[in-house]
Amino acid sequence: MLDLKSLYVSYNGHDILADVSLHVSPGEILAVIGPNGAGKTTLVRAVSGVLAPRSGRVQVDGIDLVKLSPVQRARYLAVVPQARQLPAAFTVQQTVLLGRTPYLGWLGRPSRADQLLVSQALEHTRLTPLAERRVGELSGGEQQRILLARALAQDTPVLLLDEPTTHLDLEHQSNFLNLVRTLTEQKNLAVLVVLHDLNLAGLYADRVALLVAGRVHTTGSPQDVLTPEHLTAVYNVPVNVVPHPEYGTPMVLPDGRPNVIRK
Repeated sequence: MLDLKSLYVSYNGHDILADVSLHVSPGEILAVIGPNGAGKTTLVRAVSGVLAPRSGRVQVDGIDLVKLSPVQRARYLAVVPQARQLPAAFTVQQTVLLGRTPYLGWLGRPSRADQLLVSQALEHTRLTPLAERRVGELSGGEQQRILLARALAQDTPVLLLDEPTTHLDLEHQSNFLNLVRTLTEQKNLAVLVVLHDLNLAGLYADRVALLVAGRVHTTGSPQDVLTPEHLTAVYNVPVNVVPHPEYGTPMVLPDGRPNVIRK
């Protein structure tokens, strides 16, 4: 489905991404992890077309997205960005309808099919009761769901998420990623998600790619990638990895604690 082949992205002659090759299959979540400055957000921007790669290919079902116009590319992949950039005065329904922009004619009038996809996106993300509310009145967790609904309304086979749980509390993190997991399976999406939280990557991803200094350090199952050997070398801090008590997925814990000085 989504294939990145020998992707290079440069700023001022310096490679930020170098020889990045990744694959995401339908119905699969690939989590991209790595320390700050590893190039994770640059990867999302390059795949989405915000940044032009110096070389390499971004393909969906063999179609090279680098060669497409932004409108054409938006029919193959949708993005849930890191920062919320939502029109506060718009209703939820109006905002989600923006996801249909790549398909609207020159008059810009949504068809019944467009309205149906918006209604389905609202239902999938449990936003139907809030459809007529103003975006600016809603919480951060609700706004994050609006971004997901807008992406779903694009009706694309590939979904990119750039640190979607940033600034969300534990409840909203869990609810949001459970929703992404369910939609991935129901709609057979290929999902690439950037995550800082290693435990969320272990719990929700089918596979994990560890990015270091713009290069893929290793990829594989969460059990294969989230190991003390890999993580200690990359994050420069000793860690313990233990199985989740219910699911058996890897849980990453810092090794040790500072000495407590008692008076």
